[in-house]
Amino acid sequence: MNKSVSPFLREFIGLGLLGLFFYLFLFVDFQEISLSIPSELLTVNTMFLSILLEAIPFIILGVFVSALIQTFVSEDFIKRTLPKNAIVAILPAALLGALFPICECAIVPIVRRLMKKGMPLHLGVVFLVGAPILNPVVFASTYYAFGSQHYMAYSRMGLAFILSIVIGFIIYLIFRKQQDQLKWTKEDLVSTTIDDGKEKVGKIKSTIFHASDEFFEMGKFLIIGAFIASLFQTFLDRTLLTEIGSNDFLSPAVMMAFGYILSLCSEADAFVAASFGSSFTTGSLLAFLVYGPMLDLKNTIMLFAFFKARFVVIFMVVVTIVVYGSIVVFQQFLL
Repeated sequence: MNKSVSPFLREFIGLGLLGLFFYLFLFVDFQEISLSIPSELLTVNTMFLSILLEAIPFIILGVFVSALIQTFVSEDFIKRTLPKNAIVAILPAALLGALFPICECAIVPIVRRLMKKGMPLHLGVVFLVGAPILNPVVFASTYYAFGSQHYMAYSRMGLAFILSIVIGFIIYLIFRKQQDQLKWTKEDLVSTTIDDGKEKVGKIKSTIFHASDEFFEMGKFLIIGAFIASLFQTFLDRTLLTEIGSNDFLSPAVMMAFGYILSLCSEADAFVAASFGSSFTTGSLLAFLVYGPMLDLKNTIMLFAFFKARFVVIFMVVVTIVVYGSIVVFQQFLL
């Protein structure tokens, strides 16, 4: 009895909190009570809502794509489609990312679902780091954000494509004998045995059920990540950043940290990067544009929730070293 009541209570409380959030957002005038609230907390509230509202549409897109994969894509199809050679398969995995206009917070559920369907770990990583950048929407936003500096858009795409392949290859070398790095819940294990029964429900209803479950599972980690990011955005002293913006070695690291903390969606981060153009080097702006979509606060929390901690830590270290090293080389020889 308790086992059947507990999930119902969790769903009821979750829906209640979600309803309260939308009620406060739509019907409560915070300006009337702002006199008694410190301005910093109001800024946190504004930043939190902006990050959340910016990310939710892409999370919805991501969970629906994930649900479609769960319902319509079989393990046999993935095994037949991917090249047998693990190294050769990295290139089509990088090209596949260019087909999906998905930001870094929406890509986590998709990669997780593909890996549950049998995609190798290193190919999932290629898709994870490449897809948020290598798509037409991000290219267009970067192209227009930098005005006459069109080389920024091409540099971003080219660098992201090469680095996604390099990162995937490194992950393959590290984890080629430990492919299963997902956290499997009891529900996941049970669902793999009852999916055939869900065919009777209908593929459309099954897709909706999977999408709703995935949304509420991902949503709580998105909210936590958005809140932490809003705290950093509010209380971080940005004047410290501009003081070292002209240093070829320090400025890329600073902008990578800035991209990690801000947790902007990749479709919009180019306009923020362009605003730093007068204070930071071109290489550091590229570091911001490449590193942020690959790794930020929002998707870090999601990664720790759904992948084993050792893999997430190694993944973060690999991405950080590869991006920073490539930017330093890029600045020395290509700029």
